[in-house]
Amino acid sequence: MSGFKSLFKQTFIYGLATVLPRMLTFLLVPLYTEVLAVGVYGKVSIIFSWFAIFNVILAYGMETAFFRFFNKEEDKDAVVSTSSLSIIFTSIGIFALAFLFREQISTIVDIKVEHINFVIWILLLDALVIIPFAWLRANEKPMRYAIIKIINVAVNIGLNLFFLLWLKNLATSGSFLESIYQPNFEINYILISTLIASGITLLLMIPFYSKVHYKFDSKLWKQMLKYAFPVLVAGIAFTINETFNRILLDSSLSTADNPEREVGMFSACYKLALFMTLFATAFRLGIEPYFFSHAKSNNPQKNYAKILEYFIAFGSIILLVVVVFADLIKVLIIRDEAFWEAMWIVPIILIASFCLGIYHNLSVWYKITDRTKFGAYISVFGAIVTLALNFWLIPVIGYKGSAIATLAAYGSMVLLSYFYGRKYYPIPYNLKKIGLYLTISVVFSLFSFYKFRENYVVGISMLIVFALMVYILEQKELKLLLKRR
Repeated sequence: MSGFKSLFKQTFIYGLATVLPRMLTFLLVPLYTEVLAVGVYGKVSIIFSWFAIFNVILAYGMETAFFRFFNKEEDKDAVVSTSSLSIIFTSIGIFALAFLFREQISTIVDIKVEHINFVIWILLLDALVIIPFAWLRANEKPMRYAIIKIINVAVNIGLNLFFLLWLKNLATSGSFLESIYQPNFEINYILISTLIASGITLLLMIPFYSKVHYKFDSKLWKQMLKYAFPVLVAGIAFTINETFNRILLDSSLSTADNPEREVGMFSACYKLALFMTLFATAFRLGIEPYFFSHAKSNNPQKNYAKILEYFIAFGSIILLVVVVFADLIKVLIIRDEAFWEAMWIVPIILIASFCLGIYHNLSVWYKITDRTKFGAYISVFGAIVTLALNFWLIPVIGYKGSAIATLAAYGSMVLLSYFYGRKYYPIPYNLKKIGLYLTISVVFSLFSFYKFRENYVVGISMLIVFALMVYILEQKELKLLLKRR
């Protein structure tokens, strides 16, 4: 159990490092939904969807390769320096190309050139901190990781508040702020805030770059690229699953009179799934180094099986809590009722995010056996499902079709990963208990929202019954985890 204690300690700290900054960014949702028109928020969501796609391209799987080779190679300095130099050169090269062809890019993605200018600078700054953040995680420095992440978000939020709420009132006649303020400049202000926050983050990472012993090992680099390429493909496929629906909703596929408004409603209500995403992300950040470092321990498969069981037990409770109280949460998070029309998607997106978390837990088999190409195959299949269902359903039922497509994609990825894992790296998952948790939590969630919505007597009763069931079945393991040595 000591290994599990270490895992949960790491997961808790990385949870703080991930959850707290993202909870701070949660403050931006009520700000944006109060200050921005629904269509403008939709445009912001589309820009940040492209951000997600190009962030993956600029990282090209090197972060995951860094973890694998940092734990595998004796010369860790070579891994650090080679991966750092690789990211530096590719990021600067892509930045230069994007800057030269920014007008053509603007036409292709339907984003103004002035916004593209900000985007390519932000992408460069964010790429240059990929390896430093990975190094902090690999060397188990979660507190520094957390502090820098929180500073980034605090600066971003502070600047958003300043530009979107306070600047207009402060820019009185004769004030030097009068020259800064421009009406209908909200998207630019949001991008400027992100740019400054990313710049400060890079400055805080300068000590890392000053300690790197710069040497480029071409042989190691080729090995890392070979490992990373399937991760890149999987990453692109994943971002298609996660964000491309906004882009498709804004395209000619949508039958809505104002597609950007539809994107705005969809994106705002999608944010209510953040609670599940935060839990899954924090868990993944904690388990990923654990998977690699314990791969050669005695019977690691048994521990991996128990980890998934814990994830599904806790995740099922989070699913039910958010669904039962969704209509109370929306008032706090989504301030304008104009966005609430898309609340129908909330349970679907929550279950989809839960499936994604399960998939990340299942992915241990191909990561530690160096079969990352299967991660690419599975993610590409999920992307094909996403695109096919979006093209089919968006013209018929709009954003509801995008939500269904997301769930279908992640659900199919879970099944594929499980069945391939049985063949190449069998893990003794307790399918009866896992199936019980999943079935009851999903059924209770759907009934609570679509049949007994805002009937808190029924919803809370379901939640209590399920929580008691989990406690009864897991009380032995919980006592062992909590027991002090």
